Amino acid sequence: MNDPIVEEVRMHRMEHTEKFHGDLAAICADLQSVQRTSGHEIVRFAPKKIKPVKAFNRRSDAHG
Repeated sequence: MNDPIVEEVRMHRMEHTEKFHGDLAAICADLQSVQRTSGHEIVRFAPKKIKPVKAFNRRSDAHG
């Protein structure tokens, strides 16, 4: 089942990739330029802190 919206997004993404000959750094720089000049507020959230999980030790847990 093909979604026409997904297909359109993929088509535009491929055109953008071809414009920069697959150079990821150039693609990212272009997208960041578009983002900066868009006039929209850029919001960045702090990364979530992950609580460490105590490792399960089968040997010590199995023998009590």
